[in-house]
Amino acid sequence: MAKTSRTVIGGVDTHADTHTAAALDSAGQLLGHRQFATTAGGCQALLAWLRRHGQLKAVGVEGTGSYGAGLARLLTASGVHVVEVDRPNRKARRSTGKSDPVDAEAAARAVLAGVATGTPKSRSGVVEAIRVLRVVRTGAVKARTAGLNTLVNLARTAPEPLGAHVHGHSARQLVRLANTWRPAGTLHDPVTATKSAMRRLARRIIELDQEIRAADGELRTLLQLVAPKLLDCRGVGPEVAGQLLITAGDNPTRLADDRAFALLTGVAPLLASSGRTDRHRLNRGGDRAGNNALHTVVLSRMSTDPATRAYVDRRTKQGLNKREIIRCLKRYIVRELFPLIVDALTPEPDDDQADEPASHAA
Repeated sequence: MAKTSRTVIGGVDTHADTHTAAALDSAGQLLGHRQFATTAGGCQALLAWLRRHGQLKAVGVEGTGSYGAGLARLLTASGVHVVEVDRPNRKARRSTGKSDPVDAEAAARAVLAGVATGTPKSRSGVVEAIRVLRVVRTGAVKARTAGLNTLVNLARTAPEPLGAHVHGHSARQLVRLANTWRPAGTLHDPVTATKSAMRRLARRIIELDQEIRAADGELRTLLQLVAPKLLDCRGVGPEVAGQLLITAGDNPTRLADDRAFALLTGVAPLLASSGRTDRHRLNRGGDRAGNNALHTVVLSRMSTDPATRAYVDRRTKQGLNKREIIRCLKRYIVRELFPLIVDALTPEPDDDQADEPASHAA
């Protein structure tokens, strides 16, 4: 078959320093595999190598949200259809072995067989900006919590007379108190060393507080511009709205409808029927961060929303337990919020394009 008329399916196994690509024809014959650097030039060379084998139809990429993010963006910008591929399951690896060329070929075969069909997130819009801000904020929150816990532990084990001086203080009181200390003396003294350590921790916690407040302000500004209707929903704050937008991605049209979003967030009910038993069970899969955001909305509405509390009472009388009721509520909330997410991330048409049909009709 001539290379110009040959249809090619690519597969890429991504890593931090190298990407390994494999090429198949439409009949599933392996055309070759090669390793490339993860630099911009290396990704361009990878694309050129795949196109050298024929007409490139699609490329399956592992790790489009991590090591393969840059490659996926480049392929999409070059007009290539990119398919998100999960890593091979353990059963397949036991029978075929594990290597970068084997994984790249498996990614291409998953696309060719239609097993992998997911569209990766574009990571090129405002949602990506929200994501990176939340990543840093989450790290700061974890570091602040660790600092507070360490500060409390140091206060509990502080030698006398420092132990008696800090006894009974809350974590925040300890931060304010330790920040005012000016330890004097030699560090060979346990009291002086403990004061110095607690003062350093207090200063770190104060700096993290400032960092978190700055990130909260930036996120709130972005979300008010992008998704004000989503923020107006009961139980949805900046943290929940930001996570739901991140879960959907900059291109939420890759999700067909609210059912796909429910499956993505792990709230789609799964059949658990057998014999005379006809029931559904909780879904343990999906994006757990998105599921946790929906769980926050459910708990808020169960506490403050009269309609939700009435629904809980009614379903409890019907024999459902609390976990099953929460699962049902999550599914209803997805149905309510998904159109708002899509609307927030759908670009508005240009004025020139909006006026074009009217002028044509005139």
